[in-house]
Amino acid sequence: MNQQPRYTDKNSTQTLEEGLSEYYALNPNLTDPRKQPEEFAKILLAHDVSHVIYGCDTGMYDELRLLPLIWWTSNYKFSDHLRTLQDPTVRPAIDIMYNDLIKEHGTLWLYGSILSVIPRLFPELIAMWFKTRKRCSEGNRQGRSRYVPFLDFDELVMRSRKRAGGISLLDIRQEFDLLPLLK
Repeated sequence: MNQQPRYTDKNSTQTLEEGLSEYYALNPNLTDPRKQPEEFAKILLAHDVSHVIYGCDTGMYDELRLLPLIWWTSNYKFSDHLRTLQDPTVRPAIDIMYNDLIKEHGTLWLYGSILSVIPRLFPELIAMWFKTRKRCSEGNRQGRSRYVPFLDFDELVMRSRKRAGGISLLDIRQEFDLLPLLK
């Protein structure tokens, strides 16, 4: 991807829908969740929505950054992910995402990219983990939960629609205290 997507700007004023449209326009090779069976289209769409909310592109660095961001800041935790990997109705969605990467770049690229990115990513993951621990403890002290809805993102999409008042990606990121975690 040569051009920097607008949704990756941590202060983007795009709506979630606009960011998602840009994400699909810039990544035409991705499997379109709207053309998939309902039982696993939701997890594909949740992954795509997460790319936009967390400002992650589809390069390997951001792909590997995305899951820990989701696990540490949303209501979809690592244990949920492990259950999802075992779910025979949802597992095909994960396989589709994996196969999309292989189809676009090849197996050698996939594993070579993972190995080349990990040394750069690891220090950032450690810093993010500490920031999310602080974020969670502050949220608990203030008596509020600030977890991004992962599979229940429909309300965020509705709130971001222009005709419904149009909250921006920046608004969503501020609401869930994500800005300190974004590049």
